[in-house]
Amino acid sequence: MYSVNETVVYGTHGICRIACVESHNFTGTMKDYYVLKPVGDEKSTIYVCVSNEKAVSQMRAVLSEEEIYQLLQSMPDEPSRWIENKNERNERCRQILNRGDRKELLMMIKTLYLHKQQQKKLGKKMHLTDEKYLKDAEKMLHDEFAVVLNISPDQVVPFIRKQLGKEESVQSRQEKIVK
Repeated sequence: MYSVNETVVYGTHGICRIACVESHNFTGTMKDYYVLKPVGDEKSTIYVCVSNEKAVSQMRAVLSEEEIYQLLQSMPDEPSRWIENKNERNERCRQILNRGDRKELLMMIKTLYLHKQQQKKLGKKMHLTDEKYLKDAEKMLHDEFAVVLNISPDQVVPFIRKQLGKEESVQSRQEKIVK
């Protein structure tokens, strides 16, 4: 059970604040609903039936600051896996976005970003569908990071780069010590 004023991630809608729990007769029967207000778009309202397990399962608590740092520390170790088959890649990206698993989102962003850089070096552009998946995944993750870290969404990429740079500096120093 979630609480009023708690911040959650709701599916692909992103970060929402639980404004209240209200009873409504949307389907012919009075039921309780979480009333969600998307962060950054307080005019919008999302109703999630408290008794609908499938809908409620799409609500997740936001990461803690510590979990964000742990997630970023684990990222450099993870290999990037490009899926050549466009249909398979699209399906995999759709699944990752729907699940909203932050580690998978981060790896998807890394993979798509590296592919974009590779295409750029070849004088080519990334496929529009891949570009859309990249933007959707970045929005989901960046909005959550921004809320948790109390920074603006445009400060998230510099924050991530700084954290990854720290990790790389530590590794570089350790390699020098070993030599």
